[in-house]
Amino acid sequence: MANIGYIQMVRHCNQNCGFCSNPETPFFHNLEQIRSIIDDFSARDYFGVILTGGEPTLSPVLPEAIDYARQKNLHVRMITNGQKMADRAFTQTLADAGLQHVHVSIHSHKPKLEDFLTGTPGSLDWAEQALSHLGQTPIAVNINTVINRYNCDHLHETIDWFIEKFPFIHHFVWNNLDPSIGRATSNQYFAARLQDIEVSLGKAMRRLHETGRSFRVERVPLCYMAEFAHCSTETRKIVKSEERIVHFLDNKGTVRQTEWGHLYADVCNVCTLRSVCGGLFDRGDAYDPAELSPQFVDARPIISRIVQDLQSDPAWRMAKFKNLATVPAAHQGKASAGGPTQGSYRAGKVAAPTGERLVEPAFDPRRRQDPTARDWNPEGWHPMDDEDDVDQGLTVPAEPPRAATTAAQPTHSLRIGAADLAERSRTE
Repeated sequence: MANIGYIQMVRHCNQNCGFCSNPETPFFHNLEQIRSIIDDFSARDYFGVILTGGEPTLSPVLPEAIDYARQKNLHVRMITNGQKMADRAFTQTLADAGLQHVHVSIHSHKPKLEDFLTGTPGSLDWAEQALSHLGQTPIAVNINTVINRYNCDHLHETIDWFIEKFPFIHHFVWNNLDPSIGRATSNQYFAARLQDIEVSLGKAMRRLHETGRSFRVERVPLCYMAEFAHCSTETRKIVKSEERIVHFLDNKGTVRQTEWGHLYADVCNVCTLRSVCGGLFDRGDAYDPAELSPQFVDARPIISRIVQDLQSDPAWRMAKFKNLATVPAAHQGKASAGGPTQGSYRAGKVAAPTGERLVEPAFDPRRRQDPTARDWNPEGWHPMDDEDDVDQGLTVPAEPPRAATTAAQPTHSLRIGAADLAERSRTE
């Protein structure tokens, strides 16, 4: 196993993504707590640590946390929206502290749409500046993209934009939307159907493959991965028998995940890839099991390709794999929608690591929030208004759900009425 631990440094953010699955809390990890967690990862012989949030760059002890993790011989990564790293001096501070790898979240190359998705004017410009600064450091750079109904038609176009503008970026990660928590729960209209994702995602994967780049795809079942099943995040974790420990800053606390299966429909029972597929991400009930279809290809070449990829992975020295010699047994998860749970695991269940929670998160009543990133709505613009920005075939609910909207956790309001939709339909 080449295991990597996660630490949520803070739980607040300077952006306001409408599909965010990490609702804000007033908690944070201080340096003493972070050192305790890092000591635990080191004792478990973990390969590395990923610093995340919220937005981890808002943590006042981020450089110190990076430095301590490096002292413990952990590979240090960070997931960020890049807004603070638009400051060259700040980026250099993190590089000097020893940060080795950054995942920058960008969801579309179209400025208006990126502003809409992040709820933050100018977010793409900030991210571009961050990438330019990172390109002048030894820090490796990946791009994270959340697949949603507003970008799923041009994922391949965004890849072409990255290749042309930032050719030094060689790895990309797509995460299919998690609709089960946070703003994504009340804004489920951000979720795309799998059939809407398939064509553009396929083009994007082939483009990266043709140009010698690598990629991973999370929460997309293998029946939508074509020839790139070995690039599924869940499949790789299943094959490698990996685990993850995440130190959350909400009521989940510290969790340890060892199972990667979700929902399996009846048709999955005859699929030859069932043993290495994560199935359908079922949390939030936003995805349809009827979209799943069985595949009839040999799983062993997929496993072999994962082993081949690992030989160039810096984590290879930590590998203690269980499943590489044979096809793994069918991965646990829910057998079908509403059906019984196999074994003792429900889809995505996590078990606490040995012992109690390492630390109790600290409470920060003075946490800073960027007022420019709250309740932003692009005046006079909607994603369906601009042919250059969004596929005109998309439909948007006339009135998004409002039940979960609170002052402390604003959600997007698309502000488009039935009359507007009718007029648009008539003119088209």
